[in-house]
Amino acid sequence: MRPNPVAPWELRIGDLRAYYDILEELEKRVLVRAVGIKIRSSVWIGGEEVQL
Repeated sequence: MRPNPVAPWELRIGDLRAYYDILEELEKRVLVRAVGIKIRSSVWIGGEEVQL
C-alpha cells in the first residue's frame, strides 16, 4: 500500500472516507484532515477529485 497524500490514517465507512492524523503531544488527539466520498475508483473531497 502506498502512502496517502491527504493524511497518514484513513477510516472507511461505506462510501465515506475520513482522513486523519493522530497527535501525541501532551494528550492524544485526532485531527481530521478531510472527509470525502468514494465513487468507483475516485475519491471526491470538497467537490474535487483527489488522486490517491
